[in-house]
Amino acid sequence: MVPRETDVLIVGAGPTGLSLALSLAQAGCGFVIVDRIAAGANTSRAAVIHSNTLEMLEPLGVADTILEQAHIVPRFSVRSRDARLLTVDFTALPTRYPFTTMISQAVTEAILEARLGALGHRVHRAFEVTDLAEGIDGVDATLRGPDGAVSRMRAGYVAGADGMHSVVRQAARIPFEGSAYEGSFVLADVTMDWGLARDEVDLFFAPEGLVVVAPLPEGRHRIVATVGEAPPEPTVDDVQRILDARGPRGEAARVREVVWGSRFRVHHRLAGRYHQGRMVLAGDAAHVHSPAGGQGMNTGIVDACVLGPRLAGIVAGRRDREALDEYVALRRPAAERVLALSDRLTRVARLRNPVLRAARNLGLRALDRLPAFERSLAFDLSGLRHRAPPA
Repeated sequence: MVPRETDVLIVGAGPTGLSLALSLAQAGCGFVIVDRIAAGANTSRAAVIHSNTLEMLEPLGVADTILEQAHIVPRFSVRSRDARLLTVDFTALPTRYPFTTMISQAVTEAILEARLGALGHRVHRAFEVTDLAEGIDGVDATLRGPDGAVSRMRAGYVAGADGMHSVVRQAARIPFEGSAYEGSFVLADVTMDWGLARDEVDLFFAPEGLVVVAPLPEGRHRIVATVGEAPPEPTVDDVQRILDARGPRGEAARVREVVWGSRFRVHHRLAGRYHQGRMVLAGDAAHVHSPAGGQGMNTGIVDACVLGPRLAGIVAGRRDREALDEYVALRRPAAERVLALSDRLTRVARLRNPVLRAARNLGLRALDRLPAFERSLAFDLSGLRHRAPPA
């Protein structure tokens, strides 16, 4: 059973919710974290952790463990078949982590949850929040447990880290503004013969759509591609066709095995507000966008690390509730910029008009010769542009 009362109820135990729980634990704030699924994620989904995210995770005691299990990638390249259009090098960034870290989301979640357990806390799984009602001095939550039994909890604050279909956002009556992209995405982790370097993530532009090829630990690669209607479980032939049509010709890939695969549709949405009264949003509950640039999970984790100490300060009486407005002021503009960047990358990658594609390629080659542009894009992709001050 879950406790009947807590300072903060965290709804959702993905990377955002787990990072928020760790942040509250480090601050000595009472909390309960629940998730409606019975077990942690067992698929890869997100696969990249950026520089700013590692900086934020370092005080939580997990950055070194992540690096021990990850594959380090210092460059990001944009290509059209065999032509390199643009390269972003992270190695000169002013950070302890001047690179991109490739690691399965399942592993990231396992590391975060293990650290939470080492601090004496656990996730209450298979508990679904069915109702939230805010009162003068708290929020009454109704939960359905794994045996179907209904329980109630009183929380000082509720943090929604429960994804695009957030029950917290719906209970707070916060609009989720935006739309969905046409078509769908293929997502697959594969083993394959790959002639390009394993020290860079490659984004390929093609008339058929974009494809991202990113190296993972254990010699695997992550494939993300736009398609009209993705198969529910992509096969070797499905992934091979995508790479044949969009990837390099000179160093053609040969896919040997699909370790795991799925499909998903992508939305481009931003919450109208990040908090309403005592209910506050973070991660995909507040913003969702294209995977181009690998920003989704990172933006959510940083949300959590910025929100945690401010929420703990409110609970402890060290801060007033305007600290939530400070969180919004720091993180909503960051999400707006991430949405704009990922949307531009996605739309530019999907150009079909040959004249516009040629102009795009010439423009990117010109920008590739401008160090200031490369540095600016590196700051955006790494998240360092939105470093948050201490709480």
